[in-house]
Amino acid sequence: MEIITNTNIENVLASEKPVMIDFWATWCGPCRVLSPTVDEIASEMADKVTVAKCNVDDADDIAAQFGIRNIPTLIFLKGGQPVARMVGVVPKEQIVAQLEALL
Repeated sequence: MEIITNTNIENVLASEKPVMIDFWATWCGPCRVLSPTVDEIASEMADKVTVAKCNVDDADDIAAQFGIRNIPTLIFLKGGQPVARMVGVVPKEQIVAQLEALL
């Protein structure tokens, strides 16, 4: 799993695989609830998708670039372009279905 920073965001966006970015913060309770699900998906689908995390406190300019207003937010990208987003704690099945739709 990638941790997004200002120095590697372009590499993540250039991934040939679909990308899911988890925007979160350490102080965010719902983010802590969603995090294990994101980690599971990252390990289970590592060969098909790129999963990255972006701490909004460490990279607020990247969060602003993607229009993040609430966290947790999952952004799904294909070809480096955002194609879908999910806000809040979302069931694993719904996240996996969105990723599979991008394959």
